[in-house]
This record gives sequence, structure tokens and C-alpha cells, in this order.
Amino acid sequence: MSPRNSDIEVGDIDKANINNVEAIANADKPNAQKEAPASVATLTPEERTKAEKALVRKIDIRLLPMIILMYILNYLDRNNIASARLAGLEEDLGLVGNQFATCVSILFVGYLLMQIPSNLMLNKFGKPALYLPAAMVLWGIISTATAAASSYAGLVVIRFFLGFVEAAYFPGCLYFLSAWYTRKELGFRTAALYSGSLLSGAFSGLIAAGITRNMDNVLGLRAWRWLFIIEGAITIVVAIAAVFVLPNFPRTTSWLSEEEKELAVWRLEEDIGEDDWVDSEQQTFLHGAKLAFADIKTWVLMLMILCIVSSASVTNFFPTVVQTLNYGKIETLLLTAPPYCLAVFCAFGNAWHADRTGERYFHVTLPLYLSVVAFIIAATTTGTAPRYVAMMLMVPSFYSGYVVALGWISNTLPRPAAKRAAALAAINCVSNASSIYASYMYPNSDKPRFVPAMSVNCATAFIAIVAATVLRFMLVRLNNKLDRGEEVEGAVPGVGSRRGFRFLV
Repeated sequence: MSPRNSDIEVGDIDKANINNVEAIANADKPNAQKEAPASVATLTPEERTKAEKALVRKIDIRLLPMIILMYILNYLDRNNIASARLAGLEEDLGLVGNQFATCVSILFVGYLLMQIPSNLMLNKFGKPALYLPAAMVLWGIISTATAAASSYAGLVVIRFFLGFVEAAYFPGCLYFLSAWYTRKELGFRTAALYSGSLLSGAFSGLIAAGITRNMDNVLGLRAWRWLFIIEGAITIVVAIAAVFVLPNFPRTTSWLSEEEKELAVWRLEEDIGEDDWVDSEQQTFLHGAKLAFADIKTWVLMLMILCIVSSASVTNFFPTVVQTLNYGKIETLLLTAPPYCLAVFCAFGNAWHADRTGERYFHVTLPLYLSVVAFIIAATTTGTAPRYVAMMLMVPSFYSGYVVALGWISNTLPRPAAKRAAALAAINCVSNASSIYASYMYPNSDKPRFVPAMSVNCATAFIAIVAATVLRFMLVRLNNKLDRGEEVEGAVPGVGSRRGFRFLV
């Protein structure tokens, strides 16, 4: 070996060691001080825009259709009991007094207990492509078993465990989406996910109408039992297919090239200042929850979304509310569909505009003012036309505000990932607690106007507006601090010409 060749190799080793030291040092620095991967840094702005659009389109095609379909079935299996009530469940099981309301509300007890542990387990496990479908198989089996219920006690037990297992899906999906999309992309994708619940609200009435009309006493089974069997079986089949379709996280997805993985990870680091892929030893079950509950913004978001969900609890009894228009059972089930269909378009339009403008507050509060008006109309009139107009306004208005509010959580509490996962689960958990008491607000004795229920819904919608206003003032104040160069927990400051993280208001 010549001295010259020896010098070259030693020099290369020294450079490699220096690069390794720099890489280790940079790993602990805020993202604003890191350098983009070579595959990203060498792109021109035009090439970067084109590559990012192609990447997002690829993610959308692979991710969104399946999680929307899964959520349609999640919501369908949870709320088909309302349609089953019209198909004779209450009479066949001999339910009296508040027993039906208890069967509805007990689901949310199980739902509340499992949400935070489930999201933290998902964050720790790191394989949503297996975790979410596995939960779906279990709730599909439990939903199918509802057809075998023969008593009040049996139905209560089944509903409790259905809620316990279903709790894994929605908060898990919110966290899942936030690990793939930037903050300005998240609102529209959250609306896309939640469109599943809106579509299920439309489909559930149509499916129930078809089964009620054609399946009653087939093989000696009542129509409501066929409702649970058919929908539960479909859920299990879709869950098995989801295992082969869903990705995990950007760094561990086989159908992305290495360049696409680097771009997918880097654009999220640019957006929130931190890579979600953290060493598993740092992703403890309790650390994320402690960070979330120590942040006052978590509590304001929790109050806001609790009140929106409380107002939206009318959907748990929507067929019962529509029945007060005094049409037949089949007509009633069919009339539940149009408000949900309108809600799909309104929620998508509102979320798309929120993402396009980067604005959150008015996209949450303006729809809620419409909700207040709708609840007032429903509580003060018995006319068929104005009452149905109120129903057409209710569902689109509070869901349009809700989907943007859900995206606002990840916008406001983006890092670290364990904190975001815990906050999403905790907020969704507490918000669904409203469904426990709301289940008792629609007794048959309050027909047709349901004045107490509509009054509570009106009040909670207004409180949500107040909470959103408080949050806006808080975020504006924090952005002003960042503009002055002051440190704000959870936000990465800008460096040089780079502006750094700012909260979306």
C-alpha cells in the first residue's frame, strides 16, 4: 500500500467519524437546525412541490378509502341499535322505562375506559396496520353477537364490550393521520375520516329500511337480529382486507421508496419541528399523558369538543327524533338520510376551506351558531316543515365545526408524538362522556319537541363557541411570544430566515 493511498483512506475514515459525530449531535437539536436529507435538499422548489404532491396523492389513495370504510362500519355497528329499536328490538326484549337508554349509554362507558390506554399502546406498538384491523375484527364479532341477545342484561353486557373494543379506532385514526399529514393538510383528511360517520348515518337508515322490509322472520329471525348479523359480518370481512391495505408509519412503509420515505418524514419535521419516530424507550405510556394534562390548551380543547359532542348526541336518537314528524317506519328511516348526505358536503367544504386559508376559529364557531338556531327551532315549533328544516341544519352544522375542531387538536398540541397521542385520546374520551347522560334526554314522554334535550344542546353549542374564543386568544398570545423570539413549550423557534412553528388560529 502506498503512502498516498494510506493517507487517502485515513482521511476518509476521519471524515466519516466527523460526519457520524455531527449526525449524532444534530439528532438532539431542534429540527430548525438540522439539514434536509440529500434527496430532498437537492430538489429545486418546483421539483419539491411536484414530488410532495405526488407523495400526498399516493398516501391519500392508499390510506383514506380504507380508513373511511372502516369508520363507516365502526359508526354503523355502534348506532344501528337506534334503527333496531324501530324494527322491534325494544318490544322483543321487553325493555321498559329507561332500559333502552341504558343500553345506548353503557357503550360509552366502555368507550371511555379504553381510549387513552389504546392510543398509548398504539403509539408504543407502532403498527397501526395490524392494531386497528385487529380491533375491528373483535368489534365485528361482538356486534354480530348482538343478534343473540335475549334479555336486557345480555344486551347491556354486549354493548359495554362493543364500546370497549370500538374505542381503539377513532382516536387511533386521528393519531394515525397526524403521523402522515402536515397541519395544513390535516383538517381536510380529518373531515374525510369523519365523513365515514356521516355516510354511515345516511346508509344506516337505508340499510335498516331494506332489511326491515325484506328480512323480517327469514329463517325465523326478526329483522333487527338480521341487522346486527349482516352488518357485523361485513365488518369482519373488511377488517381482514384492511391488514393488507393500510400502511404503518412513514419510516416503516414498504410501498414508499427510500426517497419518498425521506421526503415524507422531512416534511413533517419541517411542519412541527420534530420527527414522530422516537426511540421506543422514550415513548412511555405515562410520559405523554403527563405532558398532555399539564398543558392548559388540552383542557380548553377538551371543554370545546365535549360541548360539541354533547350537542351532536342528538344523532344517537336521530331516528326517534325524525319519527316525531309522524311518518311510517320505513319513511322515517329514509328521512334520516338527507341530513347526513348534506353534512358530508358541508363538512368537506368547511374543512377544505379551513386548510386552504390556515384559519381554524371561524370554521369551528360559525357552523355552531347555525346549530344554536336549529335547536331553538326544534324546541319551539311542532310544524312538520320547520322541524325538518331544523333537522337538516343540525347535522351539517355541528359536524362541520367538529371535524375542524378535531384537526385543531393536532395543530395545537403537535409534539412530542406521545403527548399528541395522549391528548387526542383523552379529549375524545372525555367528549364522549356526554353521550352517557345525553342518552337519557330523549324519553318518549318529551315528544315531539324534546324541549329539555334541545335546550341542553343549544347551551352546550354556545359554550363550545366560548371555549373556542378562549383558545384563539391563547394561541394568538403564544404566537406573539414566538414572534418576539421567546421560548414556548412545544414550539420550535425559527433560525435565520426560517420563521419556525406557529399555532394555527
